[in-house]
Amino acid sequence: MRNLSCEDLVTLLGRWSGGRGALYLLLAARLRALIDDGQLAAGTALPTDRALALALAVGRSTIISAYDVLRQEGRIVRRQGSGTQVADTRAPSAPTGAEGSMNTLFLHLLEPPDDVVQLGCAAPTAPPPELAEAYHRAMTRFFEPDIGYHPAGLGELRAAIARRYTARGVPTGPEQVMITTGAQQALSLITTTFLTPGNGVVCETPSYPGALELFRDAGAVISAAECGPGGLDHEEFLRLLADERTRLGYLVPTHHNPTGAVLPPLLRRRIVLRAAELGVPLVEDEALAELGFDGTVPPALAGYAPDGDILTVGSLSKLVWAGLRIGWVRAPASRISRLARVKALHDMGSSVLPQRAVLELLPHLHEVRARRVAQLRDQHDQLREQLALRLPDWEPMPVTGGQNLWVRLPHGSASAFAQTTLRQGIALLAGPGFSARGDCDDHLRIPFLAPAEELTAVVDRLASAWQRFSANRASSVVGEVLTTSRTPTKV
Repeated sequence: MRNLSCEDLVTLLGRWSGGRGALYLLLAARLRALIDDGQLAAGTALPTDRALALALAVGRSTIISAYDVLRQEGRIVRRQGSGTQVADTRAPSAPTGAEGSMNTLFLHLLEPPDDVVQLGCAAPTAPPPELAEAYHRAMTRFFEPDIGYHPAGLGELRAAIARRYTARGVPTGPEQVMITTGAQQALSLITTTFLTPGNGVVCETPSYPGALELFRDAGAVISAAECGPGGLDHEEFLRLLADERTRLGYLVPTHHNPTGAVLPPLLRRRIVLRAAELGVPLVEDEALAELGFDGTVPPALAGYAPDGDILTVGSLSKLVWAGLRIGWVRAPASRISRLARVKALHDMGSSVLPQRAVLELLPHLHEVRARRVAQLRDQHDQLREQLALRLPDWEPMPVTGGQNLWVRLPHGSASAFAQTTLRQGIALLAGPGFSARGDCDDHLRIPFLAPAEELTAVVDRLASAWQRFSANRASSVVGEVLTTSRTPTKV
């Protein structure tokens, strides 16, 4: 264990208090960055509350509160008599080539290609033939005179996306749409625009890791309502929205990632109306909305308040191909104008050729969608059938759309099991990566994106890994019992 002096830590913290927001949140944000960047290594003993408070000239409660935030996130461990230490969040066998401040989801993306079956990132692995044809047609218009900078997106594409929303019962004009480089950039721009350190954001837990990491990076205070296969605890969500710190609400109401839940229309309306009363903007993530097995798309939140402060995020990454990198935001024109100014600072506008390809693809999107949904429905049934056959004590709840199963393990740590599956050549995401609180370690997310024969092979390897994991766990438990039984009793 390495002891860190107050002086060394103060030097590492730098100008930690230069931002806006509560001091304890600013301090927690800076400590989080140091831990995630590896500058504060696992096992490092941090200064006591009193000593650090004196060194930083702040109240002891500031240090206690900052440490408590990090403890809840699992980044530090506090034990009476042992002090405060940086937690070891990596298993000993975990790869060390992609350490950083991001979620396991993104670490998987940064790993070099290898023979591991990649189930960590749920996205189509091959584009449909219609996309190549759309690019071919788009090339004929690619070299028309055009400066090429369109921060809010090509006018034609904005109008086409607006027409799609209008057809769904959400009257929309082109000025209410901005094109982004995927849904992730849309969420990033919204986070940058709406949140500063100390602001509150309300979401579901578990939830999409990409959004949670953006909120954490912004220094926001995340409050979360439980969401399971049975749906969202909407009463808790509404209660959290009313907190005076809340500046934003984030929801994945349709084929929720990772649980697959779908929020009923009456609850959608209730949340929209209550958010409007409170003056809290809502972000609806519709990345999976068009992947319903019955072919229907539930109403967008904005349909209950077309002129309300609702930002609807969509993309073609899940429906078509993640490599297309075209997403959008549908919001009030004033919000779009502000977001476009921020986007202009980032990249001057998304690439033009993919936007033109999407324009060519949109008239054929219904064919792509029908084929994709049929495949997902069959693969969902195949995965559940194989899990029931090979791993009958697991609990994979069925879903009505999307591309993932949220599976509850009967015992043990899902994070530890994910390390076992990695040694079996399968990369999976465990529950804590989706949790706003670092819990859910009894769950795994398993995508059903592969063909039937590949899903069968994956389940075979999972069953083998589970047998080994369970045997090792049983041996460890027996060893602990024997050790305890042999310990002499003091008289």
